[in-house]
Amino acid sequence: MINVLIVEDDFRIAEIHKQFLENIEGVKVVGKALRAKESWGFIETHQVDLVLVDVYMPDQLGIDLVIELKKTYEHLDFIMITAARDTSLLERSMKAGVFYYLIKPVQLEKLENVIGLYKDQKKLIKSTEYVDQTMIDVFFRNTKTEKMSKEALPKGINELTLAKVLEVVKDLPDGTTAEEMGDLLGASRTTARRYMEHLVSTGKMKAELEYGIVGRPERKYFHL
Repeated sequence: MINVLIVEDDFRIAEIHKQFLENIEGVKVVGKALRAKESWGFIETHQVDLVLVDVYMPDQLGIDLVIELKKTYEHLDFIMITAARDTSLLERSMKAGVFYYLIKPVQLEKLENVIGLYKDQKKLIKSTEYVDQTMIDVFFRNTKTEKMSKEALPKGINELTLAKVLEVVKDLPDGTTAEEMGDLLGASRTTARRYMEHLVSTGKMKAELEYGIVGRPERKYFHL
């Protein structure tokens, strides 16, 4: 569960963002702060993972609040939501380590995509000890190759999960079944099969039928 605090001085916009977030699976809004200073009280008394921050708050610039909070609460992540289009604020936000920068008015679909990306990155970090350059490129989404591959991905295939499947199968010289891969990913057998079949279609994995003593033959997947 991702615990979110909304820091927004307009209570109507804060409520809209709250309703948006409550429609996203795995997200819980723990509070709304109408002033920058109020956010400290929420963070001190609640488990907060992610903070949605407006840039222009009555008592403090949002980016300054982010910088100060980060000094005390290193685990916090931030998404800036603002009507401001000043590139200097965007640059300062990037330097402060803000996860994403959204321009008002925010659409539900866009917020869902950003939260989904945030969840995927957190899951990826927690699920692996070592990474390779391909996974890093996917994580930061900053290479031409990664962008091109993302555009080519079919519906239902997430690039971060795809990278994780490839990483896992590399360490399985004897191959794996969809059920085994699902257990390793913490996903269903159907989901695991969908990803591995996609990798088979792109030539990065191969599939063979394995005949057991009893029952129907099972499809087993190998890294190429």
